[in-house]
Amino acid sequence: MHVISFTQARSEFKGVIDRVVADCDATLIHRRDGENAVLLAESTYNSMLETLHLLQAPANARRLLAAVAQDRKGAAQVRSLIEE
Repeated sequence: MHVISFTQARSEFKGVIDRVVADCDATLIHRRDGENAVLLAESTYNSMLETLHLLQAPANARRLLAAVAQDRKGAAQVRSLIEE
């Protein structure tokens, strides 16, 4: 995550947005006298919302986390999709 000052964000706003989108990375905008803000690409934001939605149901969260753990152990199976 990049961290920049509010002044820098304001003076380089287009470049900051371009970097956030190109790098798929967040930028924290530090404000001296107020709460900081985080700038994200829309695709990153939507992905985060989708992940939160999928993890809200406990049963779904368990299945997804088990699948991730299985993949990290190298035990995931590659399967072909059935073509119609």
